[in-house]
Amino acid sequence: MTTQTQPDLHAVTIRKIKWRILPFLVVLYIIAFIDRSNIGFAALKMNGDLGITSTQFGIAAGLFTVGYFLFEVPSNMLMGRYGARKWIARILVTWGAVAALTGLVQNYMQLAVIRTVLGIAEAGFFPCVLLYLTYWFPQRERARVVALFMVALPIATLAAGPLSGLILDHIHWGGIASWRWVFILEGIPAVLLGILALYILVDGPRAAKWLSPAEKTWLIGVLEAEESAKLKQYGHVSFWKSLSGVRIWLLAFIYYAKSVAVYVLAFYSPQILKGLGQDLSNTAVGLLNGLPYAVATVVMVWWARHSDRMQERRWHVALPLFVAGVALVLMALTSSNLWISLALLTIITAAIYAPYGPFWAMPSLFLSGSSAAVGLAAINSIANLGGFVGPVVFGTLKDSTGSIYAGLAFVSLTLVLAGILVVRLRFVKDAERRMRALQPTLAS
Repeated sequence: MTTQTQPDLHAVTIRKIKWRILPFLVVLYIIAFIDRSNIGFAALKMNGDLGITSTQFGIAAGLFTVGYFLFEVPSNMLMGRYGARKWIARILVTWGAVAALTGLVQNYMQLAVIRTVLGIAEAGFFPCVLLYLTYWFPQRERARVVALFMVALPIATLAAGPLSGLILDHIHWGGIASWRWVFILEGIPAVLLGILALYILVDGPRAAKWLSPAEKTWLIGVLEAEESAKLKQYGHVSFWKSLSGVRIWLLAFIYYAKSVAVYVLAFYSPQILKGLGQDLSNTAVGLLNGLPYAVATVVMVWWARHSDRMQERRWHVALPLFVAGVALVLMALTSSNLWISLALLTIITAAIYAPYGPFWAMPSLFLSGSSAAVGLAAINSIANLGGFVGPVVFGTLKDSTGSIYAGLAFVSLTLVLAGILVVRLRFVKDAERRMRALQPTLAS
């Protein structure tokens, strides 16, 4: 009987883990993003029924991120206490129930309240999964693994567009408005998947019966070596330093800029496309809206693989932000042509989603242990306020100018500033150099 060599053991173990946990996590995130962003499609009919202005819609849609912000760090810490399996299941069940109940709102105030509650219910899901992935994957795999997980975002929008469009055009069961069915039908799967999560997820490698003893030993050894290297360089980071350190806030602003763009696109691109083609049906808008996300799915995985291969993160984050910023400005010059505008939306979407993997590989270069739980949640919670600011500013500018282009210029400026900042992060460059030096030791 032959013994696996170290490279073979590495490849087999990582491949096994990817197939065991990533597909289910991707499905969960698809459902999560559909439930937080489907309000953009429901708005095609909901705004008129409830008498909501663009400014009010932006506030109600963005209030999701306020609830998320307030409860994200506590949620990530509670996962450490109760375990990933139980805590992620809890998040799924509660957010699915609240998402479905959104279909019962009767006015703007009720919509604003339930969107805030939805953010509270879902708070922590994303950073919980990011932390969970650090339990399973070494640093050299992180960018591509995060990108593989986050293909859920473009896939979610790709699926949500046609699905929500079909519901809006064809489902009026029981005399209930079709936009209400968008929330109800798309909220139920999260509850069912939450129950299923209790049987599929495993808290960590030591509890994984499907890993052989040799695979567990190798994986745990590599992960512990990486943790030791980070602790030696940075020491133990306290709760408050994890929450308020300069490095955390710098990364949070970069991710904030990306969140501004992501949520403006998620909430307003159906209305932008509808405005470019007045004769388009809701189903057609949904299909066209999905095309940029199909391209983004491929680009973000390819870009993350390139980042892992080069072991470089800063420019892999900055370059797409610059590209998206320029393309957003060009949108103002192509307002009369649906197809050129759609092509630019595709470039913008792909460029905004491309940095996900490289970005989330940066915090884990220096965060470890409990500081990782707090730091990852802090970055995401602070940054996701961009999901409130972006839609609110965009909606206000749209109402005051009668055009979408002032709002697009605001998003463009935010992205360019973030791109300039990320290339100046010296601490990331230094951490990359140290981790590259450590790789030959970990591979031996």
